[in-house]
Amino acid sequence: MTLGEVVKALNLEVRTGQDQMDREVRGGYVSDLLSDVIAGAKEGDLWVTLQLHQNIVAVAFLNNLAAIIIVSGREPNADTLEKAEEQQVPILVSSLPGYEVAGRLYQMGIRRNHEE
Repeated sequence: MTLGEVVKALNLEVRTGQDQMDREVRGGYVSDLLSDVIAGAKEGDLWVTLQLHQNIVAVAFLNNLAAIIIVSGREPNADTLEKAEEQQVPILVSSLPGYEVAGRLYQMGIRRNHEE
């Protein structure tokens, strides 16, 4: 499944990475603890979080994640968006809570990415 297909299915708002909607989504990861995401998220995962600061971009870049989905209608900081554009990390926003986003991703067939 592509990032663009996920954006359309979940009615997500694209804040950065509009030109990267063809990225492959391999799985998903839900956490607000950066060290947990560094250790547990895999390449190609969608990361669901409510964190807003620019360190989320560094974590997504480090793990080569497909995108960051910020939930509960929260909006990323301007410096976060700037860093995401520089690093080519897509940031998406949903008005839904994280629990709902994770459930919908699961229903779409996006599961935990166990590939090494």
